[in-house]
Amino acid sequence: MPASVLACERAVTLMLDIKRLQLGPMANFVYLLAPVDGERLAVVDPGWDAQAILAAAARSERQITDIILTHHHHDHRNAVEALLSAGSARVWVNRGDAEWLGGTGWTSDCQWLSSGDCIELGGAASVQVIGTPGHTPGSQCLLCTTAQGPMLLTGDTLFIDGCGRCDLPGGDPAALYHSLYGMLGDIDGRTQVCPGHDYAPLPQASLAEQRATNPYLHFDSVAAFVGYRMRPRA
Repeated sequence: MPASVLACERAVTLMLDIKRLQLGPMANFVYLLAPVDGERLAVVDPGWDAQAILAAAARSERQITDIILTHHHHDHRNAVEALLSAGSARVWVNRGDAEWLGGTGWTSDCQWLSSGDCIELGGAASVQVIGTPGHTPGSQCLLCTTAQGPMLLTGDTLFIDGCGRCDLPGGDPAALYHSLYGMLGDIDGRTQVCPGHDYAPLPQASLAEQRATNPYLHFDSVAAFVGYRMRPRA
């Protein structure tokens, strides 16, 4: 099945079924995306336990056809090689993180994304790509439509009552400010934020709730945000 990516010029309206796994010592969330009317299965940020991911795919009676990364960090991709070895799949990555994946050995399996692209998953279902640099240069969020409403898979860009760190190589707190207040600023508040780690009492929350309670969404200047995000931590 050929890869399919195109510019998103319409709202994503066709349904995906989304299942969430919590795996590994860093409480990573791994998401499985299945078109309601289709046979493909995408795994978002496969980390730590390839066998658990493959078992979840088997329960869905589908084979993994697509791997989507929200960013390049090791804890979000350290099961990619095992999943590729288990069957045919392609890896979708934002081109901003390309240079950080040079030593992985599977970049030939990558399809490179830009903000505004759609990943077509068959059955007329799509995932909209929203580039959100800051945590890494190629961080991206994934906007999906489900029977429960829109869901935004945010990786390490936005957590429940938190946001991604910017003190690792490639991190840029000013870019993260513009991602949070710009690229994500106009998304419908009813959209559910589905982060890349289980760092809060609840695994997800609406964007409207996060705009009310998340301290990182309450700054009116880049300088103030950067000062708070980069403050010394105990």
